[in-house]
Amino acid sequence: GNDVVLFMKGTKTMPQCGFSMQVAQILNHLGVDFKDINVLDDMGVRDGIKAYSNWPTIPQLYVKGEFIGGCDIVREMFQAGELQELLSAKGVAHNAQTLTA
Repeated sequence: GNDVVLFMKGTKTMPQCGFSMQVAQILNHLGVDFKDINVLDDMGVRDGIKAYSNWPTIPQLYVKGEFIGGCDIVREMFQAGELQELLSAKGVAHNAQTLTA
């Protein structure tokens, strides 16, 4: 299965918004294998995921089914080293050596 899922605008190789791109870059920087789900392909998914997480914006990062946050939260957690700790605690492989992107 996919432990890390990013609901984003566009794909990890072709992001369609800057916020989605930032989160994808952080995950790539950490060497995290993540599944990208393009909400632009399916309005139902986009509306459904906002209702599910009670979070109004995209991107949305999930780790093992738990909603982590959007771009600002993920970036702040990454810079503080908290994202790396969370991934480790959840048993998600990553190569976090540095705290800065």
